[in-house]
Amino acid sequence: MTGFVETDRSAAVVVASTGAAAGTATDKTGPLIAGWLTEHGFETGEPQVVADGQPVRFAVDELLARGVQVVIITGGTGVSPDDQSPEMVAPLLDVQLPGIIEAIRRRGEASTPLSIITRGVAGFAGDCFVITLPGSTGGVKDGLAVLDPILEHLLTQRSGGTGHGPR
Repeated sequence: MTGFVETDRSAAVVVASTGAAAGTATDKTGPLIAGWLTEHGFETGEPQVVADGQPVRFAVDELLARGVQVVIITGGTGVSPDDQSPEMVAPLLDVQLPGIIEAIRRRGEASTPLSIITRGVAGFAGDCFVITLPGSTGGVKDGLAVLDPILEHLLTQRSGGTGHGPR
């Protein structure tokens, strides 16, 4: 993957967009996610743009083999025939966290009723947190807002820490 830097806190962004991969569309979500990850202390290379479908699976497989801690996929969560990100990612997850996706849907529903059709998945593949977010900037912002207060807790718990602080 271009731009990938291995550190103690590594993350990666995969953009599932056949149009952006072919150069006929411009992706705006990948840089948004990469910036958010950097702000949260993760080393993140440039977003990897791939076509919808099987290329998403190949990209995530490669990142898991590299040992990144967080992989965020944007795009491919709708109902178009080529929207297959959930089908490509779900088989990789050892632990699924459907409540995170439900929270993203609820947050988005305040702005648009279309948010409820996203078919994202979230969970852990080994020790790596993996999530699929919508391909819209609004959907990504909703997803990052949901992740903001919980990502550190998730990673701490998965690594064996309790992550339970005072209430």
